Amino acid sequence: MAEAPRPPEPAEPIRRFYREASVADHAAGARILLDGRPVRTPAKAHLAAPRPVAERIAAEWNAQGEHILPLTMPMTRLVNTAIDGVGGAVEAVREDIAKMAGSDLVMYRADWPAGLVAAQKQRWDPVVANAEALFGVRIVLVEGVMPVSQDERLTLAVLDALPRDPLPLAALHQLTTLTGSALIALAVARGTLGFDEGWIAAHVDEDWNIAEWGEDAEAARRRAQRRRDAQEAAFVLAPSA
Repeated sequence: MAEAPRPPEPAEPIRRFYREASVADHAAGARILLDGRPVRTPAKAHLAAPRPVAERIAAEWNAQGEHILPLTMPMTRLVNTAIDGVGGAVEAVREDIAKMAGSDLVMYRADWPAGLVAAQKQRWDPVVANAEALFGVRIVLVEGVMPVSQDERLTLAVLDALPRDPLPLAALHQLTTLTGSALIALAVARGTLGFDEGWIAAHVDEDWNIAEWGEDAEAARRRAQRRRDAQEAAFVLAPSA
C-alpha cells in the first residue's frame, strides 16, 4: 500500500489534502489512514496507537476544515511526541517526572489570605494523603516558595511507579507539566482523582486570583487550550474514565 505523502510544515496552514481519516488494526497498534494511506509522524514513523486513542486521532483529522490546524489536534500531537520523542528518551522522561514530584505544587502552601489557605487545604491535602499512602513516605509541607527537602525515597518510589511504555509515559509527562504537579497527574492516572477534580486542584491559586481580580480573555483562551491538551493526556491514561 502506498504511503500518504506528508508535506513539510510551512509557515502558513496547509490545505486539507484528504477526504477521510480512518483507523486500521495493525500488529503495532491501530494505524491512522488518510484516504486509505498510512499517516507518518514528523520523524517518518507510522502514526499508530491503541484503538481508542487512534479513533480520537482520526476524529481530529476528520474535524479539520479547509486547512489543517495542529493546535486543534491535541491527541495527534501527543502521540507524535510519544513516538518521535519519548520513545527514544524513556528513562530521561521518567527521571524528569520523578524530579518534579520531589518539589511538587501541592507541597508549597500560602500562609494568607485565609480563603486561599482553606482552598489549598481542601484540594491538595487529599492528593498528599493519597501519595503518602501509595508511596509509603511522609511528605513535608511548607508555607511559601523556599525549597524544602523531601525524603529521597519519594522520588525513588515515584520513579518505580512510572511506566516505560512511551505513550502513557508521554501522557503522564504532559499532564504533570500542564498541572504543575506530578502527584496530581499520578492520582488522575490511577483513578483516585477525577480529571475535573485534578484540573481544579491544579488551579487553586489561579482561580483565587481570578475571583479577586477578574479574568483576562487571552489568559482564559490559553487555559482552555491547556485543558484540552491535559484532557487528552488523561484519556490516554484512563480511556474508560
